[in-house]
Amino acid sequence: MKLASVWRSKKVRRDTAVALLFILPWILGFLAFTLYPMAASFYYSFTDKSIKSMEWVGLENYVKLFSNDRRYFKSLSNTVYMVAIGVPATIIFSFLVALLLNAEVKGMSAYRTIYYLPTVVPPVAGTLLWMWLLNPQRGVLNAAIESFGVRSPGWFSDPTWSKPALILMGIWGSGQSTVLYLAGLQGIPTELYEAARLDGANWFQRTLRITIPLISPVTMFVLITGVIGTFQLFTQAFLIGGTGDYAVDGAPRQSLLFYALYLYRQAFVYLDFGYASAMAWILFIIILGVTILLIRGSTHWVHYEA
Repeated sequence: MKLASVWRSKKVRRDTAVALLFILPWILGFLAFTLYPMAASFYYSFTDKSIKSMEWVGLENYVKLFSNDRRYFKSLSNTVYMVAIGVPATIIFSFLVALLLNAEVKGMSAYRTIYYLPTVVPPVAGTLLWMWLLNPQRGVLNAAIESFGVRSPGWFSDPTWSKPALILMGIWGSGQSTVLYLAGLQGIPTELYEAARLDGANWFQRTLRITIPLISPVTMFVLITGVIGTFQLFTQAFLIGGTGDYAVDGAPRQSLLFYALYLYRQAFVYLDFGYASAMAWILFIIILGVTILLIRGSTHWVHYEA
């Protein structure tokens, strides 16, 4: 028994060593590219860090964020607008399209593939495409609207329409969330719908009482990932506003000045790494807080099979 226990302990140690050897590349990558940058940025947030010098300033960067930086609050309000309006709009549209794609129609697999295609388009290419489609002078969409005798919006050149145009772009590329909803819909037992039909429930009642509650875990996942991704919105605003001085305020007129874009400019245009690090940690706290609230609130509307 003693020899067996020694053998088992040696085998366990050997297996553990082999397992650690296999995951060593990930551990090194995590330490070098995730943990160290996080620790460094946390330290820099308490300093006046630039390329050539670094001076400890304590909470000065955080005080500056909430006292006399109007563009910071503008970037935060623009981002909150996209989270509060864009994420629910994308979720509702994805759910409705998933209901259509779940219908038993000939050639439905082709329709599903076509709808998913925008998701695989790179963000840069997709943004350039929509800048062309929504061009106020030569845009295809504006030409179609004006053909009905209606004045077309200015879209990305108009601060009133710039964020709705960005939300429209997000809806166009919502194929991934639609596929998740479609998978959730196909996992609902058909017996529930058959029983509801026997009880006289119409389509709207079946959708409200059966479909929406049973796919609420999918809605929860799409909501959390959408909120996290929208808080970090950068590429589209960076390309639309331009890369020169015109983009300093998130053109047009700060309407596309989002949190991540302003953070980028603080770090890599103004080279104020300490201030940018403080912004990054505030963003981390905001996202963490919103995620916790969503998870805790989900107990009232998310229904699991168990």
